[in-house]
Amino acid sequence: MRLVAGLVVSLLAGAGAAAAQTPRARDLGIPFPFGAPGRWNAITDVAGVEVGHATLVEGDSVRTGVTAVMPRGRGESALDECFAGAYSLNGNGEMTGLPWLQESGHLEGPVLVTNTNSVGIVRDAVIRYAARRWGPKGLEEIWSLPVVAETWDGWLNDIYGGHVTAAHAFQAIEAAASGPVAEGGVGGGTGMVCFEFKGGIGTASRVLAGADGGYTVGALVQANFGLRHQLQIAGIPVGADLTEDLVYTPPDGSIIIVIATDAPLLPHQLARLARRAALGLARTGSVATNGSGDLFLAFSTANPGLREAAGTVALTMLPNERMNPLFEATVGAVEEAVVNALVAGRTMTGYRGRRVAGLPHDRVREILRRHRRLEEPAP
Repeated sequence: MRLVAGLVVSLLAGAGAAAAQTPRARDLGIPFPFGAPGRWNAITDVAGVEVGHATLVEGDSVRTGVTAVMPRGRGESALDECFAGAYSLNGNGEMTGLPWLQESGHLEGPVLVTNTNSVGIVRDAVIRYAARRWGPKGLEEIWSLPVVAETWDGWLNDIYGGHVTAAHAFQAIEAAASGPVAEGGVGGGTGMVCFEFKGGIGTASRVLAGADGGYTVGALVQANFGLRHQLQIAGIPVGADLTEDLVYTPPDGSIIIVIATDAPLLPHQLARLARRAALGLARTGSVATNGSGDLFLAFSTANPGLREAAGTVALTMLPNERMNPLFEATVGAVEEAVVNALVAGRTMTGYRGRRVAGLPHDRVREILRRHRRLEEPAP
């Protein structure tokens, strides 16, 4: 922890932060389809990808923060472009930089996620960070169209108070690391609500079989959507039985989903992968309401060196006919990432005394057991 301008700011990434938030969904016996997870069961299972959080908690009204996803880490390769694609399931939200990403097929630099009212501050901070970090290296220009996305945390957070600053964006980037990723009410997910339970950041991964290329797919979500009766876990409508501690009735909310893979995909293929994130989201009960900002981005760490290339570029590409295992992995990783965000959520009281309960683990286990969907530990 460190104190910044009167705010308690927790910089979370790496094994220590994640270990404090166990158990995860699989630890509760919740089953998930479509392949095996990677070592960390996180987006950081894709080699080179790093994640960092800056978490702001102050008094009874500040519950917010910033999360940074670094596609190629924080080192000298950070500005090496990645092929990327995006998809909007419902557009009542913001993800800056998308017009150029969709035009060029390239993602330049990190992806940051925060609250709705802080997008501009964080976007400008990324430009400042890039100029400070890489400007003196002799590059003719530093890109000025960073990708920053948002969901609305105004139920638990004083969202109009302007509490997120450029320093917090810098801290999230500097905290980025490989390994386990802290989940739930951390970083940009600090004040988020999902299915009227405490939501926030969640992540998961899948590693394809060797016959399918052995590629890794990782997902990171900032989950802030859904009404309780819609919630499904492991195919069971558990929300219908969990009727206590309802939060509100407006059927709106948002989710940001970032997909990473080391499979050699071109931009149009990554846009196809991003669309499949909607199917994983649907498996949790989302209906993508009118007021929901459901924005998805996918990038590939394959084909490095695009920025420095001169003349023609030799690329590798996976044929479309071999993408089905990647589609399946994306659906499974996104579903699990959302449930991990819920499992990691802890009861929180915030702005105006509003209280949001954490997912009741024992109740969920009992419901799944009753439906014969719980994976009991071996005797």
